Amino acid sequence: MIFEQFYLGCLAQASYLLGSDGIAAVVDPQRDVDLYLEYAEQHGLKIAHVIETHLHADFVSGHRELAERTGATIYLGNGSGATFPHNSVKDGDEITFGRCRLRFLHTPGHTLESMCVLVTDLERGADPWAVLTGDTLFIGDAGRPDLSGLHTPQELAGLLYDSLHHKLLNLDDAVEVFPAHGAGSICGRNISADRSSTIGRERRFNYALRPMARDKFVEVMTHELPPRPRYFERDVDLNRRGAGALSDLPKLSALEPCDVLVRNRSGAVILDTRASGPFCSGHIPGGINIGLGGQFASWAGSVIGLDRDIILVAEDEAAVDEAQQRLARVGIERVIGFLRDGVAGWLNAGLKLEPTSQLSVNALDAELRKGDGLRFLDVRRPGEWQEGHVPNAQWIPLDELEKRIGELGRENHFAVYCKSGYRSTIACSMLQSAGFGAVSNILGGFDAWSAANLPVVSN
Repeated sequence: MIFEQFYLGCLAQASYLLGSDGIAAVVDPQRDVDLYLEYAEQHGLKIAHVIETHLHADFVSGHRELAERTGATIYLGNGSGATFPHNSVKDGDEITFGRCRLRFLHTPGHTLESMCVLVTDLERGADPWAVLTGDTLFIGDAGRPDLSGLHTPQELAGLLYDSLHHKLLNLDDAVEVFPAHGAGSICGRNISADRSSTIGRERRFNYALRPMARDKFVEVMTHELPPRPRYFERDVDLNRRGAGALSDLPKLSALEPCDVLVRNRSGAVILDTRASGPFCSGHIPGGINIGLGGQFASWAGSVIGLDRDIILVAEDEAAVDEAQQRLARVGIERVIGFLRDGVAGWLNAGLKLEPTSQLSVNALDAELRKGDGLRFLDVRRPGEWQEGHVPNAQWIPLDELEKRIGELGRENHFAVYCKSGYRSTIACSMLQSAGFGAVSNILGGFDAWSAANLPVVSN
């Protein structure tokens, strides 16, 4: 049996292809599906089955396009409400092709229709050797239980407890675990960087599987849940309907600086995809920086959303194309063009750039000793903040900054930090775009601050 994991780092998303006797199934496909088609062709496989463990909230799936291009059947848990042709599966249903047998386990909790998939290679034996756990069980964590508009997080967490303890923990310790997400995904809070595990290892080390009463589990899983990104509900709806093909996206046009100015004044967002250093050296005034080098699409969905026109600023046209594709992976399709010749084109038009101040932690420490009123802003996530932060820092997680920006006085000089500098640059750009005049990005972030043995406090 062929078993292949495809990992998309920018979304911390894992999908899978399983093949036997010329037939293949793809589980939780990403939106750009050519990689599965190419792999299947190289290995003499026909994709006949497309399986979704649930309706994903953090990315747009390619299930509809993949099925249309291959003639495959799509499988979703019963009650998904999907409006495209598909087979609704329930607990115990099976698919068999060649020597591969897939058995569905209904595991509600992350979502109501969530399914895990037991994988049996009949050449190895009659017992399953792996389980594809979707967003029910991660390596080191379990799925967040707050993605239903009809059920409270407490109700979903109770269902998740039952799914974990009465379904997954009944499996043999040797069964290998392959989830739909890895470290960095916002579908969990403590996901490991490992790409796979075993039931036994998770039983031993996963905090969500420690022996505890159902009520205690509900309390643990619902305590201080990070805010649900605003694009999640929209992505669920897109996946319920089935997204169109990426090839249907329009070819982007190059815009002259004067066009960019006009469209920006009419509400279009200038999204600068360059790395932190070049952005801070000089950028289009009002531009929002989200670098392609990080979790670009996820942060674009959280910070910008799906309902605003976007103009890209990029290093070159290859970066423009990459940005458009990565944005579409989370359902952002309102990209209306890109700045011709990037920042150079802006300067050639006689227009000015705006810098963002950057401070090393040692320079920052010296500034603080002057006592000129410099203030810290920490934009990391709750767990990072609780483990340690700069004394007297104000804490607003990046995904809450837009709605809480009024808590910050524009007259203050803010030194902004995250873990290493990626998110803090996003935050600095948001503050400058909102009219904050004195903003500095802390080079190297909290990691550099800690490494310099500067003061740290923890909650």
